[in-house]
Amino acid sequence: MLDERDRKILDLLQIDAGISVSDLAGRVALSVSACSRRIQRLEDDGYIARRIAVLDRGRMGVPTTVYALVKTAHHSDEWIEIFRKAVSDIPEIVEAHRLTGNYDYILKVVLPRVEHYDVVYKAIVRKVELFDVSASISMEVLKSGTGVPVRYAQ
Repeated sequence: MLDERDRKILDLLQIDAGISVSDLAGRVALSVSACSRRIQRLEDDGYIARRIAVLDRGRMGVPTTVYALVKTAHHSDEWIEIFRKAVSDIPEIVEAHRLTGNYDYILKVVLPRVEHYDVVYKAIVRKVELFDVSASISMEVLKSGTGVPVRYAQ
């Protein structure tokens, strides 16, 4: 069971996983050793899945985001695995979700420029049969992040 200090630790680590344990301990009113033990427990219990570096997309040369909505006529386990492998093998596809509603999947694609979307599109359709793909270009980021709310954690 998490307490408020655990939630605060998780919240602060989401903002900056590189924060020193001593700074983190000071912000949650714990000793360094007690804070370190809590972080280890949160990792062992699976609340912290991994620690990553979030790269600046502009500096990495991929400032453009395209969302591709995919429809398929196939829903077999075999087709899904082929599709999963196809999208996993394309580094520009940074997220893929199976959906309810009119489309089956949505892909978040990061690109150097809009024109590069055709390269990604062709890479997908070479590997897997699709019924329809509709792409939308993100014009402006209103909110972006990797953090999740911590208040619901048990």
